[in-house]
Amino acid sequence: MKLLLRFSGLIDALNDRIGRVIYWLVLAAVLVSSVNAMMRYTFSISSNAWLELQWYLFGAVFLLCAGYTLLHNEHIRIDVLAGRLSRRAQSWIDVFGLLFFLLPMALIIMWLSWPIFVDAYVHNEMSGNTGGLIRWPAKLFIPVGFFLLALQGVSELIKRIAFLLGLIPDALEKHQDPALEILADEAVK
Repeated sequence: MKLLLRFSGLIDALNDRIGRVIYWLVLAAVLVSSVNAMMRYTFSISSNAWLELQWYLFGAVFLLCAGYTLLHNEHIRIDVLAGRLSRRAQSWIDVFGLLFFLLPMALIIMWLSWPIFVDAYVHNEMSGNTGGLIRWPAKLFIPVGFFLLALQGVSELIKRIAFLLGLIPDALEKHQDPALEILADEAVK
């Protein structure tokens, strides 16, 4: 199980680094949006490429940070009933949800979106709008984002099972990440 926790720590570190880099794209999207609006209203100049760039940036943030969001337990939950249960019962619900909902959904979307990306890349698909951008980079965000989400789902599954076996403390209780701590301890050694 220690090997699986190390693997979980690597996944956590990967998604954490990607998330910290990608969330800077929010600032880029705000700047692009602001400049685009300023140019449009001040000089009556507009560009479909700028509008599409905003869409690409938003898509990148949304899709590529899904694993980061899961890592930090920031996904929306409906805790009306589960919030009243013990942490062990909540962990069992998480294990069930990860195994039967998140992982199959993420893998299916990743699998189905890959040929769409490949087709757009091979044909160098362009936007239908005048002055628009190439489409394959935006289509690449889908399989990559769901791959990162599936990886993080595996990591969360490992941590929930380790908690249920009594091998690690509850990571959600104090919003800690024991897998990252184990990886950091091993890096120091």
